[in-house]
Amino acid sequence: MRIEGRKFALFQAAKDSDYVKKIYGGYFNVYVEAFGEKGEKWELFKVYEGEFPDFNELHKYDGFVVSGSPNDAYANDYWILKLCFLLQTLDAMEKKVLGICFGHQVLCRALGGRVGKAYTGWDIGTRQVSFVKELAPYSYLEHLEEMPASLTIIEVHQDEVFEVPLGAEVIASSDKTAVEMFAISDHILGIQGHPEYTKDILYNLVDRLLNQDLIQKDYAEDVKCKLEIAEPDRKCWEKICRNFLKGI
Repeated sequence: MRIEGRKFALFQAAKDSDYVKKIYGGYFNVYVEAFGEKGEKWELFKVYEGEFPDFNELHKYDGFVVSGSPNDAYANDYWILKLCFLLQTLDAMEKKVLGICFGHQVLCRALGGRVGKAYTGWDIGTRQVSFVKELAPYSYLEHLEEMPASLTIIEVHQDEVFEVPLGAEVIASSDKTAVEMFAISDHILGIQGHPEYTKDILYNLVDRLLNQDLIQKDYAEDVKCKLEIAEPDRKCWEKICRNFLKGI
């Protein structure tokens, strides 16, 4: 029996935006606020800068979260290839790994699935994600007060999972993306959307994408208009993620 609190690691795959740094103190705080609980220890590894845990220390962690990123999960940057190897190692150890957006895609790639640029283009805003009927019994879903048929989540991506790894199960999809969530046993969970995002983070991100000419002005304005009346099911998503990481 362990006396000390549980220990988790965030593999941050994106630089902190000026906005998130100013308002939240960095993405690390956003993730810990969403998925962490009192008494736990969380450590940050900026994998995009080549920061990785010592492979001999991996057994000391109870779980890992891989963040979103503007990078392509199918790219061959050295840090992405090293991250893939690390994720293969964690899977072999049956350590809990939660992948968010880029994290969902790179987790899929590392374990033998296929990812790429979405044929339908950007998905930005809120999206209704529907759970597959007659799912295998996943405890982190069963422990919700009432298992909903669908949940609304914030999405910001132009890549997607085309094919899940061998042994993986697609557990949710949407009218835009076939693989919104996938799981392997009870230790791997990938989520295409952003359960940790607040609407203000998304508003700022839309402005940045517009300023970088990555999206059109009409599209950006349409996203913002829809956001005003949309509300993601953040509490429910956070509970799913916490339940998964803590083995509930």
